[in-house]
Amino acid sequence: MRRDKQEAQAQFNRRTFMVGAGGVGAFAGIGAQLYTLQILQEDEYRVLSDNNQFSFRIQLPTRGRILDRFGETIAENRDSYRIYLIREQAGDPALALDRLSRFMPMSEARRERVLRDLARTPRFQPVTIAEGVDWETFSRVNLHLPELPGVMPDVGEVRTYPMPAAFAHVAGYVQSAPPEIAGDDPLLRHPAFRVGRTGVEIARDVELRGAAGSLKVEVNAFGRVIRELPDQSRPAEPGRDIALTIDSEVQRFATERLGTQSASAVGLDVQTGEIVVMASTPSFDPNLFVLGIPSREFSDLNENPLRPLFNKATNGLYAPASTIKGVISLAALRHGVMRPGERVTCRGSVQLGNRRFHCWRREGHGPVNMHDAIKVSCDTYFYEVAARLGIERIREAALELGFGQLFEVGIPMLSQAGGLFPSPQWKRARTGQGWSMGDTYNVGIGQGAVLASPLQLAVMTARMATGHAVEPTLYPRGGPVHFPRLDFDDAHIQAVHNAHVGVVHEPGGTSYWSLGGLGVEGIRMAGKTGTSQVYSITAEERARGVRDQDDLPWRLRNHGLFICYAPAEAPRYAVAVVVEHGGGGARSAAQPGRDILRELILRDPAGHSGVVAARHEPINLAQGG
Repeated sequence: MRRDKQEAQAQFNRRTFMVGAGGVGAFAGIGAQLYTLQILQEDEYRVLSDNNQFSFRIQLPTRGRILDRFGETIAENRDSYRIYLIREQAGDPALALDRLSRFMPMSEARRERVLRDLARTPRFQPVTIAEGVDWETFSRVNLHLPELPGVMPDVGEVRTYPMPAAFAHVAGYVQSAPPEIAGDDPLLRHPAFRVGRTGVEIARDVELRGAAGSLKVEVNAFGRVIRELPDQSRPAEPGRDIALTIDSEVQRFATERLGTQSASAVGLDVQTGEIVVMASTPSFDPNLFVLGIPSREFSDLNENPLRPLFNKATNGLYAPASTIKGVISLAALRHGVMRPGERVTCRGSVQLGNRRFHCWRREGHGPVNMHDAIKVSCDTYFYEVAARLGIERIREAALELGFGQLFEVGIPMLSQAGGLFPSPQWKRARTGQGWSMGDTYNVGIGQGAVLASPLQLAVMTARMATGHAVEPTLYPRGGPVHFPRLDFDDAHIQAVHNAHVGVVHEPGGTSYWSLGGLGVEGIRMAGKTGTSQVYSITAEERARGVRDQDDLPWRLRNHGLFICYAPAEAPRYAVAVVVEHGGGGARSAAQPGRDILRELILRDPAGHSGVVAARHEPINLAQGG
């Protein structure tokens, strides 16, 4: 019996020892693990803990404004209420959208779009459900936020264009960055961030963007923000404001003056090269593109035969027609093939081989010298001048005056068309045929293969008016500009200048009756009309009663052109206007051109304070600048 007790006691002691040893081992293990977690791996787990408790949110920079030459706003930002969804916090996305739809309207198309975006976006990244939400809906969603895990309301900024139609083609617009541009950049991938896609918005995008900041916030287990920690945050740097040389009032006037026509106008300060007007009509509302234009509205714009999405001022190409006659005259005087007073008799047409080349005035102009030929726009005179010059000498002068050039005006070069001034080599490569005198005749009156944009026509006008190689720009140059002198004699420029004044101010001038001058007391203007042929009426059509342009469909009618500058004695502004299918230049383009030029003269910066554009002394034509 005693022995049994001793064995039981021994067994109890062994078990006690084993339990005690196990306990000591367990405590040692726990202690070791605590030591590892709290001492050895402290830094690692502190970071993980912080990440669960704190979160860094990117702070979007405020995009810089775009201003006109007087500081008027062309593009700015306004508050925008947005609703996002974060899949990581929302659980089932479809259920999350069902919950949210109780508090804000959601179409089936939007729901499908959000589900698609959620499926291809990382779980932690917010996806936009709606932008530009009205205040009532935004408030309702915020009120019910505890019932909406994963939903994140936000107040941000959205780009807005207060003068949409007037500046759609100049300012451009912004949109979300496409994946090929965004890459892995968290700023560009943010659903609320926009980058420039056209116009100045894309040309100066990096400056306008600014730099992103960061905000450290404390979040709960559901990822909801509990508080912000501003002392550990880095503020965003706003983007730069960009000032343009455009006068917004004249730009708006030009857009309204051209109205619903398919047309364009470019105005330059000839002393600085600053572009003060660049209008293209009809236009569109760039605000529609910022938040995503509905496909139906985009199709309407894209399929409109008047091409509102197309910037005709820089991309439209037209035969310059008779506006080129000043260029031909300067080339003729430079090479001495024609004296200013020498006369050519116009009988309404000239015969060249088996082909007859007509003057626009079928009964002819009679004997005309250079002054009269420009003033009345005699084609026969310029057939003769072109034949004496030859295409190479014509082309040399035309290139000097801006034909065929692309200009660094401040919008992407891809937004410009370079135009064409043909050569025998070009024709051989294009058609396999040699150059003919008929080709030279056509070039001599600005027809045939010659193509120029309204911007190039405005530059040509500014260079003819000043005798200097004026270079256009959309951004203030901030000081005097000394453009190189062109290789034309002052006397020759003066002779051509006098003829352009005669177009407007002398009886018989092609714009004398339609304009009667600039309409500003004491200031004369110079100008030149042009009619760019689009379609030639056939003999069969004439037999059917198709007699003139008005009998043709709109798309077959001639383009109307007008170039002008003022004040005539000390040029300051030059304007080029093209009205697509508007008929003759005197009929369709001259009055809008004159009116835009008059607005520029009346709003000359000399009468304004806070002028951004540089001021320079006028160039005296008689002294050649």
